[in-house]
Amino acid sequence: MSETKEGLVLEALPGLTFRVELKSEPQRQVLAHLAGKMKLHNIRVLPGDRVLVEVGPDGRRGRITRRL
Repeated sequence: MSETKEGLVLEALPGLTFRVELKSEPQRQVLAHLAGKMKLHNIRVLPGDRVLVEVGPDGRRGRITRRL
């Protein structure tokens, strides 16, 4: 199961992918892509934004579900 964590976008990468640093574990970074509803409604995410990330079971990848 995936767990939702708060993070900070560090870098925008090609293909709507972002490098996100998790707030609960400051040295941990995940590679996250935008969730479907965020793409559908053209919600912009920029470096420096706080976001909610659903982290997968491997802990290295996730998807951004909400911008805070």
